[in-house]
Amino acid sequence: MSQTETQVEVATLQELVSEFNIVLYNDDVNTFDHVINCLVRICDHEPMQAEQCAWIVHLNGKCAVKNGVYDELEPLCHQLLDNGLSVKLE
Repeated sequence: MSQTETQVEVATLQELVSEFNIVLYNDDVNTFDHVINCLVRICDHEPMQAEQCAWIVHLNGKCAVKNGVYDELEPLCHQLLDNGLSVKLE
């Protein structure tokens, strides 16, 4: 394997490893409106996108609501937790 191929492979692996998701889980506490408002305010979703995520969570139990690098997602995850939502950074 050439040095260029190795560098491309390493860069690809780093890119894959650096992708994380904030996963929102269903709960019996939060209203649709609260979840939607949090996703719009904290995750910068459009209202329709936030509503779709809320429905996916309601119907499937969970939904990845934001993806990116860990350092950018961690503060958003904490804000969602502070607002009472059930989320995990995965």
